[in-house]
Amino acid sequence: MTNRLANKVALVTGAGSGIGQGCALRLAAQGARVMVADLQKAGGEETLAKIEKAGGQGAFQRTDISREMQCGELVQKTFEHFGRLDILVNNAGVYPRATLEQTTEAFWDQIMAVNLKGPFFLCKHVVPIMRRQGGGSIINTGSVHGLGGAGKLFAYAISKGGLLTLTKNLAIALVQDRIRVNYLIPGWVLSPTELRIQAEEGHDENWMRERAARLGMGRFQLPEDAANAVAFLASDESVMITGCVLNVDAGYSVRCIGTEEE
Repeated sequence: MTNRLANKVALVTGAGSGIGQGCALRLAAQGARVMVADLQKAGGEETLAKIEKAGGQGAFQRTDISREMQCGELVQKTFEHFGRLDILVNNAGVYPRATLEQTTEAFWDQIMAVNLKGPFFLCKHVVPIMRRQGGGSIINTGSVHGLGGAGKLFAYAISKGGLLTLTKNLAIALVQDRIRVNYLIPGWVLSPTELRIQAEEGHDENWMRERAARLGMGRFQLPEDAANAVAFLASDESVMITGCVLNVDAGYSVRCIGTEEE
């Protein structure tokens, strides 16, 4: 435990696994009290148990971020439970593959509801609290595909591109309120969902090892890599950083915009 984020309260969505869990654990380890939000109860409770076992403080709220009412309730319960709200990590997302021709209206709506509407709803309800408190930090988990896209990630890429525009718009709109809004590109992280997708596409452990060796730094990114950057953006050390795109991907976004690798 450190005191880098002492007296701060963080809300992390999609915190039941992968990058979200890594962020929740790191923020708690650095002194923040953390509201763990996830659609899956088991994963959320697992993250909370890990926080408490390590000596941190937190709470769990099962939430479907595609529903504005549930987002509003999540923010309100966070504020009521901890008495303030300083950090919002919009991490929850879905990324099923589909080309333009394969994308149905229902498929499009599902991705936009989680990846774009959810962060919009949460920002809408969090900002008034942060404004009253005199500031805060919002970190949106983006993607290299939000910068360019890939054919089989058509709707996903557009949702992340929209999230980037939302980030820059709010960074400008909220700067006088001392609310910072930044966009994090975590690179290729082998979350449980990503591992399942790769297996469904016929990629075995040998394929994964070979692909990892060709990536920057010779490996896939870990949740901890993103979590370290999130902790920095959440802290007062980044007080002059807003509207930033922070790549934590070993150069992947520089080399691979528009590829099909993720």
